[in-house]
This record gives sequence, C-alpha cells and structure tokens, in this order.
Amino acid sequence: MADLTPDATNGALVFAAMGCASCHMAPKSEDQALLSGGKSFVTDFGTFYAPNISMDTTHGIGGWTDLEIANAVLKGTSPGGQHYFPVFPYGSYGRADVADVADMIAHLRTLPADQTPSLPHDVGFPFNIRASMGGWKLLFNRPDWVVTAALTPEQTRGRELVEALGHCGECHTPRNLLGGMKWDAWLAGAPIPGSNGRTPDIRAKSLQWSANDIVAYLKTGLTPEYDSAGGEMVEVIANTKQLPDSDLEAIAAYLLWTPPG
Repeated sequence: MADLTPDATNGALVFAAMGCASCHMAPKSEDQALLSGGKSFVTDFGTFYAPNISMDTTHGIGGWTDLEIANAVLKGTSPGGQHYFPVFPYGSYGRADVADVADMIAHLRTLPADQTPSLPHDVGFPFNIRASMGGWKLLFNRPDWVVTAALTPEQTRGRELVEALGHCGECHTPRNLLGGMKWDAWLAGAPIPGSNGRTPDIRAKSLQWSANDIVAYLKTGLTPEYDSAGGEMVEVIANTKQLPDSDLEAIAAYLLWTPPG
C-alpha cells in the first residue's frame, strides 16, 4: 500500500462497482455518502447487520489505517486480527486489484463521519464463533478467478467487475450447507435467504439477453420486456448506472461468454 498513489476520483467508481453503499448506507436512505450501517441481512445462520464504515473514529473506521481497511476488504480480517463473517463478501473482493482498493479507500476518506453505533449481529452458537471462520476461509474461499480461460481484454475487465468488485456470484451462485459457493454452478441462480424467491441464472444460455439488453438493464433497471428490476437489484443498479458504458459493456461481454456449469 505504501508505494501506491491513491486516486480518489477513480475510487468513487470502484466504490460504486463494489456496491459499498448498498449495504452500508443508513436504512431507507438514498444518500450513498452516509455509511452509518444498520441494514439487516437474514441468512440461514442468523441475522447480520452492516456496520458503520463512515470516517467516525469511535463508531466507524476513521481511526483505521489504509492497510487495516485493505486487510478487511481483501482478507476479511479486522485490525485486531479477528475474522469477519463471510456475509461481508471479502471472498470476492480478495480478487480485486490492490490499487483499486487503495483508490476506494481514498474515496471513503472524503465521505462524512457519522456517530451511529453499529448493531450487534443476531447469530447463535456455533455460527457466532469468529475463530471458526479461519477454517471456513480455508475450505471455501477461492482466491483465483472462477473463469480461467483465455479472455479478450474486454472480457477480462468484465471478469474483474463480475467476479471481484461487483461480487455477483455472492447472490447468483448456490451454496452448500456451510455457506460455501458451489463453483460448478457459478452464476446459476440461488435461493434468496429469508424469502421464497430465487436470484436468476445469469449465464448466457439461460439469460438469453443481448449485450445491449444487459447494458440497458444495468443503466436503467428495465428488462428487454420493460419489466422493472426489483428487490436488491434496485440498489445494485443504483451503483452500476454510475459506471462508464465501457464497464457495462465489459460485464455483458463476460456474461455472454460464461458457459453453463
């Protein structure tokens, strides 16, 4: 980190691509700069609450060093060395370029502090034992790319956005009983915890959208049939619409290449 020169302007785009505000902004708020946390995430293991990641030095992360923030994002470890629960998608973020993460941190430091305390997670034994997350990481984290075939530069950029920054697989890939992703069903759709719904299969053969369809959806939230995005995708599109068209086209190029299973 010390040899990098962070670019907060690019960091704002990385922040959007990573969807940081979708999880960490105040509930019912549309202010992506207000990162007071509090949003709940219902899972099969309990209910987790997004923490305050504002620049407040008491209740947020304003007192953390850049390296401590980067370790949280890329490795899922706290400044005190504790493991974070994988509802924080560090398994995907770990594939991100370190320079992009440094830029994102520079952008974070331009956002306001907020004194809202973080909420404790509502997770029962034994899933509340953070030490066990070290074993979980060894079993289920996959630091390398999911798609390892030779790709064009545009598809490679799309892979970075889908597999790392955008962490699309976290919602669109089914999981085993311990919450690890089923890599042989990458992007094949998955049950939505706490509901009867499912995220869709977004592999090319199942999606059957054109590149223009995908780009338009990520910019406007409208499907080719003129249905509107719903659920968590509303917040995802609030992020993706901030990205340049070249990034949206790269996402489409990756998704349209991705083979089934």
